[in-house]
Amino acid sequence: MLAIISPAKSLDFDGRAPTSKSSVPSFLDDSAELMRELREMAPQDLSDLMGISTDLAQLNYDRYAAWGEPFNRRTAKQAMFAFNGDVYIGLKSAEFSERDLTWAQRHLRILSGLHGILKPLDLIQPHRLEMGTQLPNGRGGDLYAFWRDKVTAALNEAIDAQRQPILVNLASNEYFKAVDAARLDARIITPTFKDLKNGRYKFISFFAKKARGLMAAYLVKNRVSTLRALKAFDWQGYRFSAAESSPNDWVFLRDQPT
Repeated sequence: MLAIISPAKSLDFDGRAPTSKSSVPSFLDDSAELMRELREMAPQDLSDLMGISTDLAQLNYDRYAAWGEPFNRRTAKQAMFAFNGDVYIGLKSAEFSERDLTWAQRHLRILSGLHGILKPLDLIQPHRLEMGTQLPNGRGGDLYAFWRDKVTAALNEAIDAQRQPILVNLASNEYFKAVDAARLDARIITPTFKDLKNGRYKFISFFAKKARGLMAAYLVKNRVSTLRALKAFDWQGYRFSAAESSPNDWVFLRDQPT
């Protein structure tokens, strides 16, 4: 069983990672190609391209200028500890044991606009590049065209190393669109998380993002390798709802946030 999650806009490069273990992204040459395109843009161009403030555009302009090899622990940080958004609040990777980290390296992947796909301990440098960005490149007009073939092939390679060909899709729609699902050699299970509000179960973005990280942590901590074990996910009050689920789209409900 393999799981995928999205990256985060928020980054933490100040705190130290709780492990010295690290790896290097698989597609650094491709990332460098995108960086060459980005470095041609002025801060205002980046602001227009990404729909971000001028201050954020300047920050990322400076990040792009500083980005470069070699990727080592003096200039970079492991992706799982560098990303700091809602998914990663739920993941709580700082609490992982060394054995947890080893399992996560084999069974968890992070989709990325700059790197395509990352293992949890792959080193990254500060950057912002969302997968939905309409950045023209040598392979097409956006990052989906740039990454789809390589991301799909990399996922198939990782799936081939699993006991069961199952992909747990905990990524956002924006990032999962980078995957050619029809070419994946796996059954794709997509969990959805809903919370009770005003008498109805609803998708609430903040809680749902945290729940994706929470389920990823559950997979790691419990070494989940079967659908039965995945369906038993019950952390922080969530429970599987057979009535709301379809064969591959699984719904988990919660009555009271914790």
